[in-house]
Amino acid sequence: MHLLPRVLGAITAAYSVAIVVRPEVLARPCGLTGPDDRAAPDVRTLIGGIGVRDIAIGTAMVLAPRGPALRTAVAARVLSDAADAAVFGLRLPARDRRPRIVGFALTWAALCALSGRWAG
Repeated sequence: MHLLPRVLGAITAAYSVAIVVRPEVLARPCGLTGPDDRAAPDVRTLIGGIGVRDIAIGTAMVLAPRGPALRTAVAARVLSDAADAAVFGLRLPARDRRPRIVGFALTWAALCALSGRWAG
């Protein structure tokens, strides 16, 4: 289990690259695409920002040495996911999408928090 923070970091970074390259990967489940199933330019910009943030955090979880640096990276991941859950849970225009998106973000936050046990 000592690899759990590293594995979760790698998954985070990979998913984040995917949303930077194709923002609809995140926009679609959030109900943030238009009739053409594409995200508007402003949505693409914001998702790109989220993606770059999460690439940095995920990469830090993979590469940080065990101990304070890895614990800090894991804490950043947990706090980011909790903040995403709060913002998306309160602000997504598609109210019917909120519970699923919040559940996903909080589940990921909980897994990452659990992984902190093995962060050294």
